[in-house]
Amino acid sequence: MSQQPVQLSSDTRGKHRVLAELKRLDQETRFVEEELEQLSKTENENANANASTACKELLGFVDSKPDPLLPTTAAPLNAAWDRWFEGPQDSKGCRCWIL
Repeated sequence: MSQQPVQLSSDTRGKHRVLAELKRLDQETRFVEEELEQLSKTENENANANASTACKELLGFVDSKPDPLLPTTAAPLNAAWDRWFEGPQDSKGCRCWIL
């Protein structure tokens, strides 16, 4: 078997196209970064006021609506049921490993 030397041909047009595309992408990136900086400067001034107003509105809306996952009952409260959801009154009497 004889090995033939590999000829490397330089395609200057291809390199030029790649370099031109990279330069264009770099310019677009810088433009977008500058635009983002300008937006962040203007938004920072108004963001706190807008965010606090939006949060207050959202909190008021959420607080005014009952939780759809929790049942609503109009029955009188039964104190006997509370003992199932409370921890043990006497920790010595409880042999539960979790508590």
